[in-house]
Order: sequence, then C-alpha cells, then structure tokens
Amino acid sequence: MTIRVLLADDQALIRTGLRGIIETAPDLEVVGEADTGRDAVRLARSARADVVLMDIRMPDLDGLQATRLITADDDLAGVRVLILTTFELDEYVLLALRAGASGFLGKGATPAELIEGIRTVADGDALLSARATQTLIARFLTSADPGPQPNAAVLDVLTDREREVLALVALGLSNEEIATRLFLAPSTAKTHVNRAMTKLGVRDRAQLVVIAYQTGLVRPGDTG
Repeated sequence: MTIRVLLADDQALIRTGLRGIIETAPDLEVVGEADTGRDAVRLARSARADVVLMDIRMPDLDGLQATRLITADDDLAGVRVLILTTFELDEYVLLALRAGASGFLGKGATPAELIEGIRTVADGDALLSARATQTLIARFLTSADPGPQPNAAVLDVLTDREREVLALVALGLSNEEIATRLFLAPSTAKTHVNRAMTKLGVRDRAQLVVIAYQTGLVRPGDTG
C-alpha cells in the first residue's frame, strides 16, 4: 500500500528536499505541497493524504492551529500529522502533540529516519523521543498556564494492566519492550495499548503519553 504524504512548510527549498528524499521510497508518494497552515488543512482533505509533514511556524495559519483543525475533523480521522522541528525541545512541539499530532522529527534527521518516521505514524504508532518528550512535558506542566488538565479519574475506565501498559508507553517503551517487561506476547501488549486508546478516546500513542503525564500516572524523571 502506498502512503500518501503532504508536505507543509513555508520554505520551498525544504519542501523540494523532502520531496526528493520521500520519492526514493517505493511505498511513499508526495501528493501535495502547502506553504501555509490553511493550505495544509485544505490539501489534507482534497489530496487524501495519509501523513502530513507539518512545520510549526508558517504564515496565515501556523502548524499548531492547522494540526488542531486536521485532527478535530472526523472526515480526516485517518490522517496523521508528523511535526518537523528545527529544535527537538521546542515548547511548541508539546502543544502540537496535545493538538493531536502523532509525533515529531528534527529537521536534522537522516533520510532513512524521515522515511521510517513517516511509515511509523502512518501505521498508527507515535514517533517520539522519550528524552525530549519527558523534557517537554516537564516544562509544560511547570509553566504558568499549562491549560486544562484531565483529572486522574479519566483513567478509571482502564484496567490495572492497561494502566501499567499506559505508564510504560509514556516512558517511551515500544510494544516489544512492554511485552518483555510484563512477560506478555507483543500482540497482547499491542491489544492493551489499543484498548487504552479506545477507552480514552485518543488517536494514537502520542496522546496516550500526554494523558499519562497530565493525569500524574507518570511524572517527569520517572524511569520505570
């Protein structure tokens, strides 16, 4: 199956470079380019994109607002947003994750990392650096105005095993690593992750990470 990719960046040179890399992969296809956030939202729909590579700082409508509009649209439920950032610890990255992005990738990533990152989020997984994510969330939770926080009671819908799996997801463990830690089959770990996403009403693992930290299930500095 071909993964349809939309490039959203206000710099034509960057879009050209990304297109050149992506088109070396036989299973990836660039189906459009946007130089504003508003165009990114429009093209995500009209081009039937699977993954949007989204820059945060764009004119007209920034990448954060564009991400929120894409992920809130039921007609675009299958579209994943992968944030491209110059600085991995950019404070806006966490806000993008809260807005529904599936992960982030530094612009210094190698071509192989970019291609694999697109495949990862297209498959419904999150693309997160555990170190960067914990640092971002620590900064966010100690900021003056972190915004609305979910109450820990939202986790009551989860079983004890699902809470345990959620905590390990938030620490950056893959399904295989979770399975090893809990003596489970990888398929069973994946089932627990998917059930947690369904019960909490989130799109993917990235939002599970945010909920785990915001409800206090996991705290910055935890190592498992």
